[in-house]
Amino acid sequence: MKLKFFILTIFSVLVITSCNNNSPIKTASFKVWGNCEKCKKTIENSCAVDGVSEAKWNVDSKLITVKFDTTKTTLTNVQQLIAKSGYDNEKFYGDDYAYNKLEECCQYERKPFE
Repeated sequence: MKLKFFILTIFSVLVITSCNNNSPIKTASFKVWGNCEKCKKTIENSCAVDGVSEAKWNVDSKLITVKFDTTKTTLTNVQQLIAKSGYDNEKFYGDDYAYNKLEECCQYERKPFE
């Protein structure tokens, strides 16, 4: 009888801890300016760092969706990485030097930040 109670207790603890909603894995979407499939590849590759498990940029909507581990990186860090590759996003202006090295088809019309 004690063994059954012990097993039931262990099982209950495992179920309760596995249902914890405080997961460090977060998903976020934000706008990144760009033009084409080459941009898509560069933007998504700029997110290939420890802590980012998925990055998908949509050419038409200009939205990127990233899934990342908040114990390893932040949304701000991901946005900075994209900007360093030459692409403007909602929070950071793309690096001018990197932007000028993008292929001609990838050089989108840049707008001044307000």
